[in-house]
Amino acid sequence: MNSTMAMTTVSTTITAEDAGRVDLVVRELSKASRSQVRGMVDHGCVSINGKPCTAIAATVSVGDEVAVRYDPHQRYHEKKKIWEDRTFTVAYEDDYLIVVDKSAGSLTVPTDNNNDRNTLVERVSIYLSHSRKKREACVVHRLDREVSGLLVFGKQPDVAEALIQQFKQRKPQRLYAAIVAGSLAQDEGTFRSHLATGKNLDRYVAPPSEKSELAITHYRVLRRMADTTLVEVQLETGKRNQIRVHFADAGHPVLGDPRYKKEAAKHPRWIRKRIALHAKSLGFVHPANGEEMTIDSPLPAAMEKFIASQRHR
Repeated sequence: MNSTMAMTTVSTTITAEDAGRVDLVVRELSKASRSQVRGMVDHGCVSINGKPCTAIAATVSVGDEVAVRYDPHQRYHEKKKIWEDRTFTVAYEDDYLIVVDKSAGSLTVPTDNNNDRNTLVERVSIYLSHSRKKREACVVHRLDREVSGLLVFGKQPDVAEALIQQFKQRKPQRLYAAIVAGSLAQDEGTFRSHLATGKNLDRYVAPPSEKSELAITHYRVLRRMADTTLVEVQLETGKRNQIRVHFADAGHPVLGDPRYKKEAAKHPRWIRKRIALHAKSLGFVHPANGEEMTIDSPLPAAMEKFIASQRHR
C-alpha cells in the first residue's frame, strides 16, 4: 500500500469557543495525546491558514483554519532540539537542575568591572528560556574563566540554595584533571594553606588571619611525562584560584597559567590560550529526591593531544 494512502486530514475553522492555543485544537481534532501533538507539530503535520505551524504554543483566533495531516497509525515523537553554544554543552538536565560542561575562556558570571552579556549564566539562562517550562539559571558555584568543565545550576532559587548549602558543608565531590610543570616528588599529597587576595585580585599563600581563607587541595599523580605531570585533583574547599595557587606555590604551576608563575607555566608544546585544568567530575546529592549523582566529563581535546604527544617516564 502506498504510504500516502494512510494519511488522514482533519480541519476546522476556529470559533470563539475554540480560540486560544493551537495544541488544544489539534488534540481535539486528532484525539491524540499531548506528546503526540508536540510530535505532529515538529513533523510539519499542522498548518494554520495553509501555513506550517512550528510552535506548539501558537495561538489561533476566530476564523483561522487549522488543519492536521497525519498518519493515525504512526507514533509522532517530538524531535530533539539541537542546541549549539560555544560556551557550554549540557552534561545532565532534569526539571530541577542542569549540569553544564563549560568551555575554557568563558566567565561564569559577570565581574564587577565587566558587563559581558555572554557569560555562562547568561547563555544557560537563554537556553532554559527556550524550554517548555520557563526556568532561570541560578548560580551555585563557579569556575575560573580559563578553566573548563562541570558546573551545576539550579533551575529554581530553592534548588540552588540547597546545592549551595551542600557546597558550604564540603559535601560535593569535585575532581579536576591538571597538567602541571615539572615532576612532583610525591605520588599523592595534600596542600593545606591559607589564601589571601592582593590589590590586583591575585591570590597568594598567607598566614592565617581574618583576611585569609583556609584552602585544602588533595592530589594524586596519574601520569608522569618528560617534564610535566598529569594529576587528579580533589577539592576539599572551593576557594577562588585554589588549585592554581597551590600548585604554583609548590613550584609546579598549571601549564598555560598566565597569572601564577607564568614563566614556569610555559611549555613549547602547550600552545593553547587556555590553561591545562579541567573540572572532570562532579558528585552531589540531588536536592529533590536525595539521589547521589555523579556526572563525568572527558578531558578536553587540547589536554588529550598534549598527553599523547609527550614521552612518558
